[in-house]
Amino acid sequence: MNTDASKAPLSADDVRRLAEEASASGLYCAEAVLTALAKAQGIDSELIPKMATAFCGGMSRTCGPCGALTGAIMGLGLSLGRSNAEQTADAAYSATRELVRAFEAEFGGRNCDQLLGCDIGTPEGQAVFRDRRLHRRCARYTSRAAEIAATLLAKEGT
Repeated sequence: MNTDASKAPLSADDVRRLAEEASASGLYCAEAVLTALAKAQGIDSELIPKMATAFCGGMSRTCGPCGALTGAIMGLGLSLGRSNAEQTADAAYSATRELVRAFEAEFGGRNCDQLLGCDIGTPEGQAVFRDRRLHRRCARYTSRAAEIAATLLAKEGT
């Protein structure tokens, strides 16, 4: 894993663009958001998208939390998470609660099926996803989740 803390910090708008580019390149929601937030923190590792893959599609198409949101939570954890049991989780928990509140306020929910109006874990839901071009909604969730998380990290001074 490469880290480069010498770079100037990226703006929330820069992180949003990185997430959009990652998504356009074929990464899924959680992968794109986590990759963008990791890059913003100077972290470059092939493990980053891998660790996020199963969170995509509402936790592997189980109608769970939006992958963009979980990717953003993992991105917050890269900076605010604990390295050992003696450290507090307060900063990570606080930022995550703020992220979830902001995401829900903007989009009206946090779970994939609620946000999309279909269960993408079923063939019928997959058809609705394709027919209604719901990938455009996912792109919006991806860019905003990355942007909100980057704003929270900047607020924390990281």
